Amino acid sequence: MECEFATVNSNQEQMREIFENTKTIAVIGCSPDESKASNRVANYLKNAGFTIIPVYPKGDEILGEKVYRSLKEIPGKVDMVDIFRKPEVIGQVVDAAIERGDIDCVWTQLGLVNNEAAQKAVDAGMKVVQNHCTKIEHAALF
Repeated sequence: MECEFATVNSNQEQMREIFENTKTIAVIGCSPDESKASNRVANYLKNAGFTIIPVYPKGDEILGEKVYRSLKEIPGKVDMVDIFRKPEVIGQVVDAAIERGDIDCVWTQLGLVNNEAAQKAVDAGMKVVQNHCTKIEHAALF
């Protein structure tokens, strides 16, 4: 499937601001498999000082952190949702983020764009980054 062009997106300056204001990141689709990008990125973010919360359908622990099945289950404030799921699922993640009401940013990884969901997140007051890797952008900015 070809990647849709991201019509809703943040620039480098906004990405820096997002990272500076983020403490807790829910990693949607965080695989326990160390060879997977979601695991490597989550590990990088954890080592960079962020609190990561893996959201995955199975397992109890990933990277030493408790695994949750959904955004709804996570107790406490979540600043960013980092999405490693197919574009057609992004809308459901954004809906869950809006329902929580405490998420500041929705970030989709490289190759992942859903402009309709992104606009919905912006309309709900969230910042949006699409088709960018949190690891690559954080490493470049800091």
